[in-house]
Amino acid sequence: LVGAGAVGAFYASRLHQPSKNIFVSVVCRSNYQAVKTYGFRLQTRNFGDYSFIPHAVYPSCKAAAEDASARNITYDYVVLSTKALPDIDDEPAEIAPVVSPGKSAILLIQNGVGIEIPHRQRFPNNPILSAVTVISAVQKEPGFIIQHRWTRIAIGAYSGSEQPYSQDALETIVDLFKQGGIADAEAWDPIQIQLVRWHKIAINATFNPASVLSGGVGNADMVTDAELLQHTRGCMQEVFSAAQAIFKRPFPPELATVDAIIKSTERNKGTKPSMLLDWEAGRALELEVILGNPIRIARQHGIDMPRIQAMYALLKSAAARRGIQKPRL
Repeated sequence: LVGAGAVGAFYASRLHQPSKNIFVSVVCRSNYQAVKTYGFRLQTRNFGDYSFIPHAVYPSCKAAAEDASARNITYDYVVLSTKALPDIDDEPAEIAPVVSPGKSAILLIQNGVGIEIPHRQRFPNNPILSAVTVISAVQKEPGFIIQHRWTRIAIGAYSGSEQPYSQDALETIVDLFKQGGIADAEAWDPIQIQLVRWHKIAINATFNPASVLSGGVGNADMVTDAELLQHTRGCMQEVFSAAQAIFKRPFPPELATVDAIIKSTERNKGTKPSMLLDWEAGRALELEVILGNPIRIARQHGIDMPRIQAMYALLKSAAARRGIQKPRL
């Protein structure tokens, strides 16, 4: 697993089942030293408090690949759970050392749409699996994870990977999650998983940029303000309409409507969207996967999303002027 933050570490801890000969190694960034020394400590709503000692802990994929080569092993799955920043990081190049061509399945546990495309270009013969999570978790300090609620993960094969083993890789990883106690791990078909992604984008592409552009208004406050409520409703409906036109299929009935999302958001008081937290901390924003990619994909189908595009243009300019969105050289 690459990117052992709160979400990645939680799911890695459920996949790691040594008694069943299932071993999970992790590549850490800022928390490498703590995890290498002590492993992870988890406080979870669903599974109580426990420790997770990964099979191995590495500072980079290159180090993991060198160790695997020395031990003559390969990785069946490479799970990527980092923040998706294709305008800044070359993620396919980063994970390439641990991906066995034609063998390793690549599971993307990340926000946004269009995230699979660069991986398919880099790894044309590997199964690529796309995952959308509903989970509330935070890393309070390096290696210390708190899971507040929810565990849901929906996984589907990327439609660009039609190899026979894609379905096998999908069914196997869903079964491994279930064996690890994630009862609401679900397998979806390639179009369904993209609709699930676009449904989550309707929420992320609405509340995340609006929270920054409004000067720090949280989600609950946004839907109780008359003008901001009209804006959020319009943005979500814009994404809903675009997705259903692109895929020519309605959203699965179990996914919440715009009205249901607003009602749920009213109860989510005192929280800040992740993009606002990143903005306040001076970190790079997931602009492209949450805003830019949906706009470009919609345009390819002759669909405009003017509300989303306006926020994208404004926030991209603001981030560039602040110097937090530095592209790769």
